[in-house]
Amino acid sequence: MAKSEKAILIGVNLNNQEEDFAYSMQELYGLAAACNLEVAGAITQNLQRINKTHYIGTGKLQEVIDLLESTAADVVIFNDELSPSQIRELEERLNKQVIDRTMLILDIFAERAKTREAKLQVEIARLQYMLPRLVGQRDSLGRQGGGAGLKNRGAGETKLELDRRVIKEKITILTKELETLVAQRETQRKKRKKNDLPVVSLVGYTNAGKSTIMNAMVEMFNQNINKQVFEKDMLFATLETSVRKIKLSDNKSFLLTDTVGFINKLPHHLVKAFRSTLEELAEADVIIHVVDYSEPQHKKLIEVTNQTLQEIGVEDIPIIYAYNKGDLTATQLPRIEGDIVYLSAKKRVGINELIHVISKNIFADYMQCELLIPYDQGQIISYFNEHAHVYATTYEPGGTKILVECKHRDYKKFQDYACKLN
Repeated sequence: MAKSEKAILIGVNLNNQEEDFAYSMQELYGLAAACNLEVAGAITQNLQRINKTHYIGTGKLQEVIDLLESTAADVVIFNDELSPSQIRELEERLNKQVIDRTMLILDIFAERAKTREAKLQVEIARLQYMLPRLVGQRDSLGRQGGGAGLKNRGAGETKLELDRRVIKEKITILTKELETLVAQRETQRKKRKKNDLPVVSLVGYTNAGKSTIMNAMVEMFNQNINKQVFEKDMLFATLETSVRKIKLSDNKSFLLTDTVGFINKLPHHLVKAFRSTLEELAEADVIIHVVDYSEPQHKKLIEVTNQTLQEIGVEDIPIIYAYNKGDLTATQLPRIEGDIVYLSAKKRVGINELIHVISKNIFADYMQCELLIPYDQGQIISYFNEHAHVYATTYEPGGTKILVECKHRDYKKFQDYACKLN
């Protein structure tokens, strides 16, 4: 959408849910801004039930018409998903483009998608949303000929039916291509599993700071600027799944993944299209639920994220809560309270504390031992130097003695060289 376009926002507060409704409208402002639209005004209405014909009452509809005239707005955005008939009725009455919250989010996703997989996911969701909303205009109602020559000309099909068939076929083609990419990612995931590295997944509401936390860890432990992911203070800055290996100073390593953020009323077509991506969360060893602690409604946003996780079948996985943006509040930083870490990823405060809590969860199978490695087995020393934390090294007549913290499995593998701790 062009930057010069102006929008009017419309919202209905059903059954006086004041706090939730106010936040939802605030989000709609943010979504419009993310789509480069200038909000020229907003109209809200308290209703017990939605008007089936045009979503809002007839009196409010006239207010919208008046506001459109006074602001010269180009588009009207509704805060809920509209039915095909509501869109048709509204566009006829308002003589303006009418879109709903779902289409706005789909537009943002389409603009932000960078990888082929993300683009396919968004396009499939967009086509599935469009399918029931194809409206037969006069130029669409002409019959298409059934074949060449007068003899073969049957009733054919309307252009509307043809459009629907074309969209269904396109969805089928794109879905097959997406399945191929998903299979490739599944192969990559199996390879990573063979490396036996724990997986830590960042989840949370959009713009909570997941990518900032990932970059803070990459910066702290990898010192490679090329490994950093895109981060920006805006809704849905990240759509692609990013995976980074984090190697700690004691040689313990884990994979950190970052994926698309959640939002209230996240279109079900998008959840369905991104399901294969989101289902990777179910294979995580630990989930880091990133929360924007500076947001007054942060408890509500936690509920939305937890509900989305349940919908995609993520359960029985340990969750650590990273209460981010604590520098914008009066809270003491850094601080650990059980499974909650209060931090500021942007200020790089509390990252070590978060790593500490992560390590307690994923490195429980590590043990300390002392080994005497014969001098002709230097490759074993190299292995421990790379994959474990060697506290001390001494050289004895019988070989190299190391005091090491390693995986229990590695100890079992080399236990023939074990000696008793002093």
